[in-house]
Amino acid sequence: MGERTNEPETEQPTRQGEAPTRQDGWPIQQHAWQRVSPSYAWVDLFSNLIFVVVAAAVLVIMVLVADARPPWPVIAAVAVVAVVLLLNAIFAFRRVRAIGYVLRDDDLLFRRGIMFERVIAVPYGRLQLVDVTRGPLLRAMGLATLKFVTASAATGVNLPGLKVADAEALRDRLVELAETRRSGL
Repeated sequence: MGERTNEPETEQPTRQGEAPTRQDGWPIQQHAWQRVSPSYAWVDLFSNLIFVVVAAAVLVIMVLVADARPPWPVIAAVAVVAVVLLLNAIFAFRRVRAIGYVLRDDDLLFRRGIMFERVIAVPYGRLQLVDVTRGPLLRAMGLATLKFVTASAATGVNLPGLKVADAEALRDRLVELAETRRSGL
């Protein structure tokens, strides 16, 4: 009893009028989650590996340039940082699969995270700016990041890894929805 299995999560029976839930307690959405491009995993992986290389280079430079060997706590700290960044890079593909969004009637749902899943609902009427940005790595992969600015400074949402055409179409759709649902602004 109470053991977790590798079986897919199933719906729990519900009373009339309640949304069905998965066994882990999250509500099952009526809409399918839209995923970002799998190519974004390579951008995320490359970004993380750059930091691993920098941490390793710092360690090598410290050992080669120093007159005496650096103290072991310094070497240990740099090595730990390199290992943590390497583990972070290993999870890049899984982390990208966890990013998704849903356009609902009145809001945009955005989710990300593996261990600590975060789900944000952004009402269309609260959107003030929808921006498409592309850094050099994203540009090389034909991807873009959609950034949302709302009335709340704490609700900065970035939707990375969208194909450029999808990001521009989603931006235009969100601006259109925001214009029709503005209230009190």
